[in-house]
Amino acid sequence: MKNPSANFWYLALFVGVSLLTVKPTLPAIAQPQMYRPISISGNYEISGKLSEEDIPTGEGGFARDYYVRLEKEDQVAIDLLSEEFDPIVMLIAEDGSTIAENDDGPDGTTNALLFARITEGGRYIVRVRSFGETGGGKFTLKITRLKPVDRR
Repeated sequence: MKNPSANFWYLALFVGVSLLTVKPTLPAIAQPQMYRPISISGNYEISGKLSEEDIPTGEGGFARDYYVRLEKEDQVAIDLLSEEFDPIVMLIAEDGSTIAENDDGPDGTTNALLFARITEGGRYIVRVRSFGETGGGKFTLKITRLKPVDRR
């Protein structure tokens, strides 16, 4: 006949090992979203301020992204002005490729101005960033859809 106390110890060992291997299910906790480009549409002018709350560039400055929907054959002028940092403006396609960028505008200042003709409609990113270690500060971003000249 088997010893009943031995069965008890085997059962206790089995239950203990089972409890150690079962992982408790914890409720999912929402993580803060790190990358949140601001969606904008139409012709617009935005005033903002780059700060350490924006995307670090790795060069001492910061960047902020805006989503804009552009149509095939759109012609856009993107003007970035700041008296507090040396601005750079970039137009980036949905696949991450750079369509155009500008550091210094034609007026001899450090403000940035770029023109682009859109060959494929879709969602684009307009990136506002500071050059090198110029940090951040207040800026004005102007995006204008230019009308083509009717040559009839």
